[in-house]
Amino acid sequence: MTTAPARADERVVHVGLARRLLIRPELGAVVGLVAVFTFFASQSPVFRSPAGIANWLDPAATLGIMAVAVALLMIGGEFDLSAGVLTGTSGLILVTLATRFGFDVWSAMLVGLVVALAVGFANGLIVTRTRLPSFIVTLGTFLMLQGVNLGVTKAITGTVQVSGLRRAEGYDGAAAILAGTIEIGGTPFRVAILWWILVTAVATWVLMRTRPGNWIFAVGGNEQAARAVGVPAARTKIALFMTTAFAAWLVGSILALRYTSVQANIGIGQEFIYIIAAVIGGCLLTGGYGSAIGAAFGAVIFGMADKGIVFLGWDADWFTFFLGAMLLLATLANRLVRRYAEEVKH
Repeated sequence: MTTAPARADERVVHVGLARRLLIRPELGAVVGLVAVFTFFASQSPVFRSPAGIANWLDPAATLGIMAVAVALLMIGGEFDLSAGVLTGTSGLILVTLATRFGFDVWSAMLVGLVVALAVGFANGLIVTRTRLPSFIVTLGTFLMLQGVNLGVTKAITGTVQVSGLRRAEGYDGAAAILAGTIEIGGTPFRVAILWWILVTAVATWVLMRTRPGNWIFAVGGNEQAARAVGVPAARTKIALFMTTAFAAWLVGSILALRYTSVQANIGIGQEFIYIIAAVIGGCLLTGGYGSAIGAAFGAVIFGMADKGIVFLGWDADWFTFFLGAMLLLATLANRLVRRYAEEVKH
């Protein structure tokens, strides 16, 4: 009597380099990035020049900081629709306290950080305690923050804008660290790009090299199973909401220091851009799968398209068409990559 050969354990089966690359969640974003860069670079010498690269990396940096944080949250199985308006809240707190109440810039930023983290904690706590969809919870937070931003700003200034940050104590030092420029080869690049790289590197390390990273994938993939094996699901999700809030505070502070004034409606609508960048970067809307680096690549694609359309002299309205097309293509690509990854495992 003969017996069938034992099937090798999938955990120890050798997977070639090419196959490992093909199942990476950021694969679609890399392909899209190369394609978009090639197209615009072939059409515009300015686009591919050092000055042009600095120009489109600037919007990619602030978008990328938020996209990476939102990607972590989406991998954990949740959404945050209040992320965009929270950047405005953080900036408004900074400028208002520094220009109207005598705070120095650093103290005003600290207050903004505390408020942002409190909002993130509240979002996470409500979602985990009530089991309400995070879409609904953070939509409510979005509307409340929008009302507070407009109402308080009008009550204090009589308008929908707060300005004059440049005259506040500590502005020069804070602006140099968060909103300044550095020269590389004679071309000025925004410091925000370095913050974006740092955030991406830390997020990638957490996801791929730490126990909390395993928790994020676990709660996003199957929360009940994760709880059954001892994963602190509630704490993990609250921490993810607070991470998104921290990123919103950082971006809000960068923009406030850069422009020295803040509109009460700033950030509204950006939450969908963050989600789209994360999806382009390989995140699934169902959670449990994605990449921080992929979200950063998604932000680069947005930055290139945003400025590339301008360099080519096209109507800026085509940018929204580009967003929709990239979202559909990325969703299809992510589905194919995910399906192939599951086949490889088996």
